Amino acid sequence: MKAEVINPFLESARVVIEQVIQVSPSTGNLGIKDIELIDNHIWIKVGMTGQMSGDIVFGIAEHVALKMVSAMMGGYPIAEMDEMGQSAISELGNMISGNASTILSNQGVVVDITPPQVMKSENLTAFLPRKALSIPLVMDGIGELDIQVMIS
Repeated sequence: MKAEVINPFLESARVVIEQVIQVSPSTGNLGIKDIELIDNHIWIKVGMTGQMSGDIVFGIAEHVALKMVSAMMGGYPIAEMDEMGQSAISELGNMISGNASTILSNQGVVVDITPPQVMKSENLTAFLPRKALSIPLVMDGIGELDIQVMIS
């Protein structure tokens, strides 16, 4: 797994978060990390096929996801991750991955993405044990979105 694989996702996530959530995220440290079950977290999984294949997983603490969904809905307070909230957070993953696949296409790498799946801790066992190239995006006043790339 090459570190440059994560750059289109990082660039796309920054742009989408600025547009949709109205905050400029800062970048944490890139590293290899074990995907692990963490209580009260939500994962958005997007598959990738083509010249690169694998999965991209966006990991978010549930309270952070609620703040993100609230921002996406114009500040309307969200108390629980209901069906509408899951749809909104899923669409965020879709927008980030779609933009990243466009960036890759512009670099001559042909890829396609699968529809996003929103998962909670109890549904994550299909990924375990796996390592991912991981980079957190820190959003002031909201929290952290962890981008985990498992692509070859």
